[in-house]
Amino acid sequence: MSTFEKPVAVGFIGLGVMGRPMASNILKAGFALAVHDIDPAKVNALGAAGARDGGSAAGVAASADVIVISAPDTADVEAILFGKQGIASAAKRGTVVVDCSSISATATQDFAARLAANGIALVDAPVSGGAKGAEEGTLSMMIGGDAGVVEKVRPILECMGKTLKHIGPVGAGQVAKTCNQLVIAGTMMACAEMVALCRKMGVDPSSVREALLGGGARSFVLENHAQRMIEEKFAPGFRARLMLKDMKLAAGVGASVGGFMPLTTLVAQMMQVLCNSGRADLDHSSLGALVQDLWEAGETARK
Repeated sequence: MSTFEKPVAVGFIGLGVMGRPMASNILKAGFALAVHDIDPAKVNALGAAGARDGGSAAGVAASADVIVISAPDTADVEAILFGKQGIASAAKRGTVVVDCSSISATATQDFAARLAANGIALVDAPVSGGAKGAEEGTLSMMIGGDAGVVEKVRPILECMGKTLKHIGPVGAGQVAKTCNQLVIAGTMMACAEMVALCRKMGVDPSSVREALLGGGARSFVLENHAQRMIEEKFAPGFRARLMLKDMKLAAGVGASVGGFMPLTTLVAQMMQVLCNSGRADLDHSSLGALVQDLWEAGETARK
């Protein structure tokens, strides 16, 4: 598929912690941008920088060649696409929707088929890199969709991400993001237990972390999230309730193909307990505090 023949008009729907800086970077790159969010203050903030208020998802879609979505969950994306004032009600044939949300892979494939009936293409491009990566335009984007369509929107993707990997057909990006979250959450669980074990044994967890960073255990999670656990600083970067959502998605995808995923099941249960403990809106690294609580509760019970 060729590139667009005229200056590209871009729409962006969902101006949350990730979406706002992603949209801002598209605007800074010189693209005409229309935006929409349920919070008018977020729309106004982008408006002050030069974006147009689309008024609704349909209002954004009416004038856009490419529409980027950043929403919390599968149901939110479906409403944005197919709701009463959704994208499908107003987008012209040839429009490309880029969904940067982390949602169900099977639902993504269904959405793509429904949009294709109206001549609209869907690219799933969930992201990793957190709020800092969104601000700096250095996100990792795991991309699913037709190769020609992906190339067509690559200039917009490059405004938001540094590592752009086309995984395969529609839905493949969401599968990759699910795998990303599995690895992060599983490693997070190990780090939580590491910190708790060190404290129980009277060993400085900071020193152990530094030693591990020099060997095969080194990882982004050990480097960053283990430090959060040690310092007990859990202001949200990525909220626990969102990791719970992602673990449920992973379990659901595994179940749909008859997979055996014991670690996924365990981590999903732990994230549920974490959210039930009142930490749903803290960073997901607060799993370290939950594990510490459970160790202390076990010790009390044994006395």
